[in-house]
Amino acid sequence: MKTSIGIPDHNIEEIVTLLNTLLADEYVLYTKTRNAHWNVTGPNFYELHKFFETHYEALDIIIDDIAERVRSLGHYALGTLKDFLNVTHMDEENQEFSNPTQIIQTLVNDHETIIRIIRNDVTPISEKYKDLGTADFVTGIMEQHEKMAWMLRSHIS
Repeated sequence: MKTSIGIPDHNIEEIVTLLNTLLADEYVLYTKTRNAHWNVTGPNFYELHKFFETHYEALDIIIDDIAERVRSLGHYALGTLKDFLNVTHMDEENQEFSNPTQIIQTLVNDHETIIRIIRNDVTPISEKYKDLGTADFVTGIMEQHEKMAWMLRSHIS
């Protein structure tokens, strides 16, 4: 059944494209964070292992919320790794897990990339595409990334 929420179909398609790209970015960051959780080594292993766990759990909720937002707009969320890798802004790089500072810096960089992308997209979502709900939604996600980036940076400051 087609949605009728006061936003033209072509605007919804643009919004969904932005959301699916954000979904892909989140999924790549989730995977990197999970990888850090599994493979971190060093004297602060246990602390970082638990710390990364809280982050990937938060990212898992964000991922689910984005997919459900896409569905609520009447479209399908991307759901394959191939699709995610085709549209993500993130790079997949191999990490040296004996260097926790490098791992954390990579995660900080990725969170900050997502923050910049959302900050860039929120005004068009609101003003050009007339979707205040999605603008508010992604602003909340941006705030979560700002907090996670701060917490990560605090480990290497």
